[in-house]
Amino acid sequence: MYITMTVDGTFARICVCGEIDFDSLPQLRSAAAGLPEQVSDLHWDLTGTSFMDIAGLHLLFNTTTSSPDCRSTVTGLGRQPLWLLITAADANPAVFDLCRLLPDIAPAGFRPAVV
Repeated sequence: MYITMTVDGTFARICVCGEIDFDSLPQLRSAAAGLPEQVSDLHWDLTGTSFMDIAGLHLLFNTTTSSPDCRSTVTGLGRQPLWLLITAADANPAVFDLCRLLPDIAPAGFRPAVV
């Protein structure tokens, strides 16, 4: 597991390279918890992550940061991590709300205007 972090004012990016599982979860949570209090936008970049188990769901949906109002988003999802997120959201959309986590997903019930 290799993690890089950048902080720019209220924005932080954590890039993960390696598998996300229960062995790596404490290190990832520690990285998020160590962010400065002013961070209100946490971006997880999973471009280097080819595998994620249920520990990834715990990480992305129960992120512990130094700021309680911190918004988390994720990009760079490979096939397997994306499959896991979609499967979890299909099973329990109230708990695994992808609209909050994925910046390009429209809210449930959203209907685009007909032109």
